[in-house]
Amino acid sequence: EGRFQAAPETIDKLEGEGQVVFRYTDNFNGSLNGIAGITNETGRIVGLMPHPEHAIETLTGPSTDGLGLFVSAINAITATV
Repeated sequence: EGRFQAAPETIDKLEGEGQVVFRYTDNFNGSLNGIAGITNETGRIVGLMPHPEHAIETLTGPSTDGLGLFVSAINAITATV
């Protein structure tokens, strides 16, 4: 269902260490704290429940709403090169 669930101490750790990287703007599924994506301790790996890869082109998804996430990531990577 895309509803992030975890023990209270895990939520506290993720929140306290800045590992929550995406939140639902409309928490329609009841995800704890509106969490939609988290990262590992290094910040190099992200787990994301919404699937932006399904919404990058009208042929494969219901919209192109997810495209901005990938464009933003590409811009961030190329800006550091």
